[in-house]
Amino acid sequence: MGSSVPLRTDFDAASLRRTTKECSDNRQIRRLLALAAVYDGMNRTEAARIGGMDRQTLRDWVHRFNELGPDGLTNAKGAGRPRLLSDKQMQELSLIVETGPDREVDGVVRWRRIDLVRVIEEQFGIKCSERVMSDYLAQLGFSNISGRPQHPEQDGRVIEAFKKTSPTRSQPT
Repeated sequence: MGSSVPLRTDFDAASLRRTTKECSDNRQIRRLLALAAVYDGMNRTEAARIGGMDRQTLRDWVHRFNELGPDGLTNAKGAGRPRLLSDKQMQELSLIVETGPDREVDGVVRWRRIDLVRVIEEQFGIKCSERVMSDYLAQLGFSNISGRPQHPEQDGRVIEAFKKTSPTRSQPT
């Protein structure tokens, strides 16, 4: 039967419990409390149960703790999928959105995500979904709030004439 992996000597149970008060990640706190129980002399199986894990998982976290300290007990961010558009293409997308559509060329009065997906495919040859387009627009600082569209043939004089012009009520003296 193998022996357990020893813990670092520069920490103790009390210091790990103090560290939990500064943490905002619940998973890191559970791992710190499980290691504090090991420092207190509890066997690894019971300490793992305190942390909501099995003994092998606790052993893996002990290795991370020994190597990186308390900060090593957080979940590491994954690299994620790389963005489909390059930085230059993102700048061009930003310019396209800011200038707005040309009614004769694009056939729309204002941009929708589905329209931008079509434009990206035509200009860059890259297919993406509307959801991805939402992420790109958010990265560029655009919101999904837009002004109320106006019909291109709308006459301002007719609108002003149509507005109600009720007389103001006189105030009693």
